[in-house]
Amino acid sequence: MLRKIFFPVLLGVAGCGVLIWLALWQIDRLAWKEDILANINARLGADPRPLAIDVTEAADEYTRVALSGTPTGQELHVLVSGTAAGTGYRVISRFETDDGHAILLDQGLLPLEAKTAAALLAPMQVTGTLLWPDDQTSSTPDPDLAANIWFARNVDTMAAALDTLPLMVVATATSPADPRLTALPVATADIKNDHFAYAVTWFLLAIVWAVMSLFLIIRTLRPKDA
Repeated sequence: MLRKIFFPVLLGVAGCGVLIWLALWQIDRLAWKEDILANINARLGADPRPLAIDVTEAADEYTRVALSGTPTGQELHVLVSGTAAGTGYRVISRFETDDGHAILLDQGLLPLEAKTAAALLAPMQVTGTLLWPDDQTSSTPDPDLAANIWFARNVDTMAAALDTLPLMVVATATSPADPRLTALPVATADIKNDHFAYAVTWFLLAIVWAVMSLFLIIRTLRPKDA
């Protein structure tokens, strides 16, 4: 009898073991992601500090900053959907700070129908968040330079296109505000965290595998008809 059920038992134990290991790994990943999100939320909840040009992605991403300067009117329009303000173009502007540096400023969402509307070029005060986004994947189309339509943000590429430092601030608020735009502040709600759902899925698959293995063992032990 043991020889008959050896393989079904081995298959059941091995399959359940792998699936449970995957579920526990996702729980570990969940704790890791929640720690990251807590750190980001702490940064996003801090008071803005003056923008320093020597900031780095590793040390300063998600830091709240305050700065003043003037947009030059040179913009890159990134086609986006599913934002809090709907579908439109993220406006990435060349922004010249009062201390003489040019940076990238993500000013927010421009409605599709307002693509040709004139930009506000007045001096402004900005509060925002340092971010080094790289939304590009292998399937991201190249930008349509003639129509000024981009499909992902990439700091290095955009800095080269607008001749700025490779540094982006995502605006939370500007004063005065450009009437064309709706700010899209950085928030942890935008950061994917599906590890709990993945863990539940693997645990459920382990249960299904165990039931199927038990059924196979019972079938193997059942006397065959004469």
